[in-house]
Amino acid sequence: MTAVTTTAPAAPITGFAAMFVSIARWNDARKTRAALQRLSNRELDDIGLTYGDIEEIATRGTRA
Repeated sequence: MTAVTTTAPAAPITGFAAMFVSIARWNDARKTRAALQRLSNRELDDIGLTYGDIEEIATRGTRA
C-alpha cells in the first residue's frame, strides 16, 4: 500500500507572523530557563544536566 501526502509545503513566515513566532520562541525559552533554574543540583543531576547546561537547553529550539 502506498501513502500519498496531499498537503502543500509550508509557506515562509514573514511580517507579523515572523514576529509572533519569535516572541513565542523567546517566551518558551524563558519558561524553560525558569523551570530548570528552580531545580536543585541533585534534581538536575538526576536528569543528566548541570546549571551550565540550562542556557543551551533553553535556547535549543529558538534558533531558526
